Amino acid sequence: MDRPYDIVLFGASGFTGALTAAYLARAAGPGTRWALAGRDRAKLERLGLDVPILLADATDAGSLAELARQTRVLATTVGPYITYGEPLVAACADAGTHYLDLTGEPEFVDRVYVRHHDRAVGSGAKIVHACGFDSMGFDLGTLYTVSQLPRDVPLTVSAFLRANARFSGGTLTSAMSIAGRARQAAEAGAQRRSAEAGPPGRRVSARAGGLRYVGGWALPMPTVDPRIVGRSARLLDRYGPDFSYRQHIAVKTLPAALAVVAGAGAFAMLSQFPAVRGRLQNLVRPGEGPSPEQRAKSWFTITFLGEGGGERVVTEVAGGDPGYDETAKMLAESALCLAFDDVPDLAGQLTTASAMGRPLIDRLQAAGITFTTRSG
Repeated sequence: MDRPYDIVLFGASGFTGALTAAYLARAAGPGTRWALAGRDRAKLERLGLDVPILLADATDAGSLAELARQTRVLATTVGPYITYGEPLVAACADAGTHYLDLTGEPEFVDRVYVRHHDRAVGSGAKIVHACGFDSMGFDLGTLYTVSQLPRDVPLTVSAFLRANARFSGGTLTSAMSIAGRARQAAEAGAQRRSAEAGPPGRRVSARAGGLRYVGGWALPMPTVDPRIVGRSARLLDRYGPDFSYRQHIAVKTLPAALAVVAGAGAFAMLSQFPAVRGRLQNLVRPGEGPSPEQRAKSWFTITFLGEGGGERVVTEVAGGDPGYDETAKMLAESALCLAFDDVPDLAGQLTTASAMGRPLIDRLQAAGITFTTRSG
């Protein structure tokens, strides 16, 4: 509490950053000390929010170190994180400042663990990635599901996503970066596996699921989400002695399933060529995104099937526009949760489930994201 601010939002002039700033302005209590930060004061002032503005540049380590020392919680929307994120993580790990981001980049998550986890443990900083739709719905939804199954028995959880949403320029840029760095991501993953010890006496398996038919077609969903859920399961004994997680995207018909597979394959292939990446990124420039009317028509539903100890539970996490409105809500509520709620006494690279868990679920429910049990 000796720091000037409870929360600083870095990158608020971007598309998602501006939505997050507007949500914080509505949700932060009157006693919340918060500020906006970025490199362009004029852009931040155009948001029209009556809060302090701090200047810092993602490429200037000195300005980031000063920024981290001024706040208890620092949330950033400045991506791609593999390009711009690591100096801010380093500053927070040194200062003992809790760090939140919206990354969906597995390479970045793995490099942060290898380079900064131990220092964050020493300083008491919580480093929490993927605090938006990547990967909060899956991570907290799995925790919510596991909490309704027996303790100390093998557990399996399968997740199935249905959604209708659009993307922004920043999201497209990050996706292209991920797809174009497969070799570097594999190297970072290998380094992490060498550095990270597994949970003693427990087994955790988390990955994209296989092709399944469950009243519709369920396709593998090879995103960062299983990696985040797996990290939660390794950190929390509540997931049992043998935990298995599989993640899918659900579509109704076989032609739709084939179209998704073909589109994903083409995107991954084209992303290998820098010239093509540049042209694709120009379709929607960073800072641009769907209109309020378009976002109002967007939605997501994640259904979880959990089994263990002879019991079975079906749960659901659902909300509105996943990529932007709900992501801004998730990031802002995470910052408020870390700043003010009674959260687990853990440090280092964590997850939303391990760093905040039930207090964050309660916040999201109060904010309109539903966590429900359909059947048991």
